[in-house]
Amino acid sequence: MGSFVVVIGHGPDLEAPEGAAALVRTLGADVRTLDLWDEGSSLFDQEGAHARVIVIEAGERPDLAVAALRAVRKTIELAETPALVTVSPRQIATFDPASGFDDFIVTPCTPVELYARIRQLEWRRSEFSTEERFKVGRLLVDRAAHEVLVDGRSIVLTAKEFALLAFLAQNRGRVFSRDTLLSRVWGARYEGGARTVDIHVRRLRMKLGDAFPLETLRGAGYKLPSPVAGKDASSMELSRKKPK
Repeated sequence: MGSFVVVIGHGPDLEAPEGAAALVRTLGADVRTLDLWDEGSSLFDQEGAHARVIVIEAGERPDLAVAALRAVRKTIELAETPALVTVSPRQIATFDPASGFDDFIVTPCTPVELYARIRQLEWRRSEFSTEERFKVGRLLVDRAAHEVLVDGRSIVLTAKEFALLAFLAQNRGRVFSRDTLLSRVWGARYEGGARTVDIHVRRLRMKLGDAFPLETLRGAGYKLPSPVAGKDASSMELSRKKPK
């Protein structure tokens, strides 16, 4: 079973020609619809089904969209799925960006515009690694450009902070002791103690916040978790079907 986009809205309007479900299907994506107050678990009738993005439509009622999102988050499979809400021009003034949605789009919109927002949300939540670039959730480490971004915002790090972060990102899933990190990042001839590593880790946590999910294993060292299954480099693959 592949991935699909979830579109939630008022039952009679879910299949409207100008609605999100119709727009996304135009691009060849698999779409599953859900009425505002239906149980999200009904979407997962087969093993392996995976929701990539939630799109919520609530007409002229942003409050209903927020309530629907809270309700659907109770479904385990949708608890961490990125969510997008459609907003009419008249709703923008009253819409709260901190209401739990990852993004919003103003309607009416084109299939291409909606597709771009969906891909952007997936990219934010995806994790990938190349030889020079590592993405861990909201965090992007670019060794070639010597740059660190969190949600697209540049973060200023010292040379050693960057080197430590890049090393951990390149070796996700592996546990490194403080002595090993000193040797690999600072060099074998470095004469400082293990506390140097702790200080730099603390600084990284202060600068990167919860975008830096480093784990401390007592008596063992530090580890940056491996990518979560289903959230790797692959984004939602939409077929190249042309609109009929």
